[in-house]
Amino acid sequence: MRVYSVRRRLRPAPLAVGLTLGCTAAFGVAEDQACAATADHSLTDAKTHGHRHHKRDHQHADASVKAAPVAATPPAAAQGTKATLANAKGNGPTLIAGQDGTEAEEWTVTASPMNTLRTPIGLSRMPQDVLHTPQTIDVVPQILMQQQNVKSLDEALKNVPGITASVGEGEGGMAGDQFLIRGFAAQNDIYENGLRDFGVYTRDSFDYDHVTVIKGPSSQVFGNGTTGGAINITTKTPTAANHVNASFSGGSGAYYRGTLDFNHKITDSIAFRITGMGNESNMVGRDAVYSHRWGIAPSIIFGLGKKVNYTIEYLHQTDNRIPDYGVPVVKKPGASYGKPVTEYGVRRTNWYGTTFDQDASNVDMLTGRLHWELNKYVTVYNDTRGGLYSRYFSASQESCDATCTSALFSSNPQNAVVSRIGGVGGPNPYQQNDWSVQNVASAVANFNTGSIKHQMIGGFDIEHIYDRRQNYAYNNPAIRRWANLLNPVAYIPGLDVGVGSLNPGNLVNIPNGVGRKEWKTSAATDVGAFFSEQAWLAPWFSIKAGFRWDHWSSNYNATGGVASTPDTHLGQKQDTFNPNVSLMYTPNDHTMVYFNWAESTTPLGLYVTNSSEPLSPKNSKFKPERSRLYEIGAKYSAFHDRIGFTASVFRLEKGNSMLTDPSSGEVTDSGDTQRNQGLELSVSGQILKNWNMIATYARYDSKTTGGTLADIGKQIQYVPRNQATVWSTYEIAPKTPYNLTVGGGVTWREGVFLDPANTARVPANVEFDAVVSHEFGSHWRVAMNGYNLANRLNYGNLFSNRVTPSIGRAFLFQLSANY
Repeated sequence: MRVYSVRRRLRPAPLAVGLTLGCTAAFGVAEDQACAATADHSLTDAKTHGHRHHKRDHQHADASVKAAPVAATPPAAAQGTKATLANAKGNGPTLIAGQDGTEAEEWTVTASPMNTLRTPIGLSRMPQDVLHTPQTIDVVPQILMQQQNVKSLDEALKNVPGITASVGEGEGGMAGDQFLIRGFAAQNDIYENGLRDFGVYTRDSFDYDHVTVIKGPSSQVFGNGTTGGAINITTKTPTAANHVNASFSGGSGAYYRGTLDFNHKITDSIAFRITGMGNESNMVGRDAVYSHRWGIAPSIIFGLGKKVNYTIEYLHQTDNRIPDYGVPVVKKPGASYGKPVTEYGVRRTNWYGTTFDQDASNVDMLTGRLHWELNKYVTVYNDTRGGLYSRYFSASQESCDATCTSALFSSNPQNAVVSRIGGVGGPNPYQQNDWSVQNVASAVANFNTGSIKHQMIGGFDIEHIYDRRQNYAYNNPAIRRWANLLNPVAYIPGLDVGVGSLNPGNLVNIPNGVGRKEWKTSAATDVGAFFSEQAWLAPWFSIKAGFRWDHWSSNYNATGGVASTPDTHLGQKQDTFNPNVSLMYTPNDHTMVYFNWAESTTPLGLYVTNSSEPLSPKNSKFKPERSRLYEIGAKYSAFHDRIGFTASVFRLEKGNSMLTDPSSGEVTDSGDTQRNQGLELSVSGQILKNWNMIATYARYDSKTTGGTLADIGKQIQYVPRNQATVWSTYEIAPKTPYNLTVGGGVTWREGVFLDPANTARVPANVEFDAVVSHEFGSHWRVAMNGYNLANRLNYGNLFSNRVTPSIGRAFLFQLSANY
């Protein structure tokens, strides 16, 4: 929680107000960024409005809050000996004896950590908090992730409307975190502390402070991509407060998990922090699917609290999991559109892989971040990251063709068989080894020219990513192909995997004439420069305009394997320019009304690490996708930051849309233009004392407006018309031996179409979750979480011809300690 102390001098001086800011957290929220990030603003410009009545509820204290850096120490006048009045919990006035013999009355105003409007974006290119940033921004705060016992990025993003998880397609069938925002691909738009994370893996949340989703095109800030938006993860880094947090969880699906978070201040300006995780679990409601992973993330800061500081972070995560490509989608004779086979009685637990399916990844990222307050006008930042990604991937991509579908709906459904090799004869297993480097240098200048206040941001961004894959071959791919739809068997006698060069004829046949190749090598380089200025023409009105220029270069090579097919060497270069303009009306520090217009560009070769074929002989000359956003919104932080409200209406237009054929894996230039427009609402914070809630709602009207005749007028794939989330908790008798916190929520997503022609559809998702927790003293906590309590058949990862059933009913118990 954020605690605002409002003091007024009683005698003999005239009425005056001094302010300090404290930060305390509900148990389980570390005294770190989880609290500081939501409270990173000082209380200035506080105004008194006559004499206040002495009331016990601290929300009646009258203070204004203004975003600014936190003062390191309270004002000298505020220091002294405190004598607390009758209210033992601090919800009321406190008398302070000043050094000059006067007395001051202190009122405490406690803000809610659930109100995310005061959360800083955490990027040098976006230096304001959520409230003062003219864009739709959803934040998953630390306290929410702890209450829900969130364990991965995917679980955290269930709280954000407009996010859909998708699995990859075609030869090479990518998995890992593959998200769509407002229906548009965002697999290359995942960032940690403002730097791109190029890896293809399932991200564990053990090192997360909070997660921010910045919706709408943001190429001016992040570079190429970000059609639907960007996902930024703020990690746990060293703070001034020493602490040790540990937790252990166990429950359904042979689930075991342990985490550790240790922070120690070594000197006045050096602090060290390390977080760690070990996790083993099976997927409740799915056969054979599991994940065994561990991770560690040490970090150190030099210059803590100083004008010049440098933070070094390292992340390692090892994961060995079974990939799950779900169940096929079929169209029943006479039906309007296809549905998952599980809607027709096929068991939700059915898994169509083999014993050779595996997704084993190792991720190592080293990051350095410089923050230098050059003077009172200019602050300089330089962020650098190097990454190493290693991955062995083997998966079965099931599909149910016309023969399979006909058998399913016949009098003998037990005869239905699915193909495990997708539409391109594969994928075959492969070993992927990548490395990447990125450096973003920027400067933020704040100054005045006469009565006009300015904030200028400029810098450059350089990134390079290299991807190399070796394809392996099955010794007898024909016996691997078929699986019974109703009773699949994973073990196939006589099947084995060998090096592709020893058996090139069994290598997957890459489409577009590339042929059976053993090696695929890709690389991409982006050099960008960006600049923006925000000018306050009046204290209540400002204009912000900016642009980013990028030079993008990528290449793709397919070599080795079948010698009779020539090797393939392709390249592409793009120069892109993306502008952004915003108008902001801020009548006070709690309110903003804004208009935002932005553009973004997505070159075809952008997805080097997480695309099956970044380039092909047919598509290497395609023009990039272009998107444009128009948005009007309002944000209001009410009741002394206890509750935050947001509302926005937007129109997102995308031109030159790319499509992936599910049967061939081929990327084509559809020429389609797509439009998604809608309304998004949210409320977050403390509704009443001890009652917290965060709720979101989105209404989308999506449509293909031009291009392929069969697609025109149809709803954009993966975009629901309605989506909503609610999570609420209530504390019963807090700070007493019989305390109890109860809460729960619902996640709802209306059914969505799975293809541009709207011939396949997945039903609505409705999931009910709950939590009950109890604190033993001030250090220990026990909790139980329930997920999908109705055991409803929901669907998570989506693609055009298959979907993955979500978790069944599950319960997790957690014991945690905080010192």
